[in-house]
Amino acid sequence: MFTGIVEDVGTVASLSPLRAGTAITVATNLPMGTIAEGDSVSVSGACLTVTRKGAGTFTANVSKETLSKTTLGGMRPGSKVNLERSLTLSGRLGGHIVYGHVDGTGAIREIRPLGEARVFHIHADPSIMKFMVYKGAVTVDGVSLTVNAVLRDGFELAIIPTTLERTTLGVVRAGERVNLETDIVGKYVLKSLEGGGVTLDFLKDHGYS
Repeated sequence: MFTGIVEDVGTVASLSPLRAGTAITVATNLPMGTIAEGDSVSVSGACLTVTRKGAGTFTANVSKETLSKTTLGGMRPGSKVNLERSLTLSGRLGGHIVYGHVDGTGAIREIRPLGEARVFHIHADPSIMKFMVYKGAVTVDGVSLTVNAVLRDGFELAIIPTTLERTTLGVVRAGERVNLETDIVGKYVLKSLEGGGVTLDFLKDHGYS
């Protein structure tokens, strides 16, 4: 579990093919003494498990499913990624509850200035848009953000200078794709309203057992 508060912008050092996916090695300034093999790290919004660590690097295996559902499939050596270590019970929940289970990708349609901030217009599939709520939470490339507007073809975000400086959102361009994870609360509410209710089976299917 994560908060969507990015701790470091890392760099993809290498990518190695596996039978069932790809091994990605990331160079980072995160304190490696706080990361162990088996730990979860959010890499641009996707929860990955550390399989190996080195001096200023960690490696994780990315499944074919994750490669197909996220932007990690298009990463190359030198690509920048947002990084966050998993939340501890003693930590602050500065953003919102983020699982690192990317729902899909969205396309940046437009980036326009708003004073010192920037407004992002992101197009998303209807399967994702049904969870978007004005002033609700959304995770974009691992960054916890507030939905500024819900539109017919997507949604908008007003992103402050601090977030632009400390994440990859400061360097992305219109036309690029980003990883999206909608708020887990909205998923449970919609499931309940659809008549299925929040049953024990539903909770087990979503990792609560």
